[in-house]
Amino acid sequence: MTENNQLIQRIIEGIQEKKGRDIVHIDLTSLEYATTTGFVIGTGNTKIQVEAIADSVREYVQEKTGQKPFNYDGYQNSQWIVIDYGTVFAHIFLPEERERYNLEELWADANIKHIPNLD
Repeated sequence: MTENNQLIQRIIEGIQEKKGRDIVHIDLTSLEYATTTGFVIGTGNTKIQVEAIADSVREYVQEKTGQKPFNYDGYQNSQWIVIDYGTVFAHIFLPEERERYNLEELWADANIKHIPNLD
């Protein structure tokens, strides 16, 4: 497993740890104009859950891989938190914000993998 694939897997596990749902991995490696290799997107039902999922991702990734994010943003209102790992960005949304920004449609020409919910 490559370092990037391990990072993606740990982000997914960090989202699942706090019951995040509707997880998607958008693989951008085949798109020459993309500035990163991919996104992992998840949804929380409340602002508190969105924040808890983002915290879980940051803690889980650091614990399992030793990687810290370069930056993160969105805790001010916790409707959409993005965590920047350089090669991969984790996006945690409230359902209405995820629908509004619709990153899956924006990047529809990429390879999109849906991760089954754990329940």
